[in-house]
Formats: sequence, C-alpha cells, structure tokens
Amino acid sequence: MKYEYIKSYQNERFRQATGVRPETFLAMTEVLKAAYAERHKKHQWRNRKLAIEDMLLSMLEYYKEYSSYECIATNYGISKQNMCKTIRWVEEVLIKSRLFSLPGKKALSNIGSEIEVILVDTTETPIQRPRKGQKRYYSGKKNDTR
Repeated sequence: MKYEYIKSYQNERFRQATGVRPETFLAMTEVLKAAYAERHKKHQWRNRKLAIEDMLLSMLEYYKEYSSYECIATNYGISKQNMCKTIRWVEEVLIKSRLFSLPGKKALSNIGSEIEVILVDTTETPIQRPRKGQKRYYSGKKNDTR
C-alpha cells in the first residue's frame, strides 16, 4: 500500500490502515524530512527510490502486520536489503527525535500473549531385545491365543 492511495482516507480508516492518526503521520513525516535533508546535505546518502511518506508507511506496515522484509520490499518495488536499511533508518530517526515512543519488537510481541511450555522427555531408554542365541527357541509368534 502506498501513500498515494491512503492519503484521502478519513481519520478512522487511515488509522486502521496505518496504525496512527493522520496528524501523527504528518508529524512523523516532518521529522523524517528534516533528518533526510540534513543527511543529504552532508552527501552521506544517495537519492532515495521511495518518498519519505512511503518510507514511513513501510515501517508502520512492518510494525503493524509484522510482514517479512521481502514481502514489504516487493510491494514497494525495491530490494530486501534496501527495505531493511530504510526501516531501520526510519526507526532510528523517530526514536532519536524523542517526540514519538516506539515500543520495541519484544514489547509488541508480549502484548496479551502467554507462552505455554510443554516438555517432552526424549531420552533413550534401554529396551528388551532378544538375545543372540534365542532364535532356535523363539519363532517370534505368540503361541497363546486367548
């Protein structure tokens, strides 16, 4: 899903699609644009293939749906490695701004879930096997049929 498609959504539908309100999304975009301009001014980054809004949207999609980098990268038409770098950069910039609180991935996975542990003993135990000289006495069939 790209920003072009969802920018006209109403507040509730936008929040359902992205996980944040439109005002929060715009504030995050402004922080990212300022960070990108600063980094681009120092010539530390080549021109981007994604718009800032799509970078943010891909990070929100990763947080909300927990899709793999490969799936998200395919949706946006870039490589998996570029998507990974983009999502990490967006996370770092938003965390450093201290305007937004992003819970860690462990906190997201621990919400309302209990882990049940089942242990299975799979150690080897000795079993009774016929001895080597037993073949002439035991045919393998049971004689007692009740």
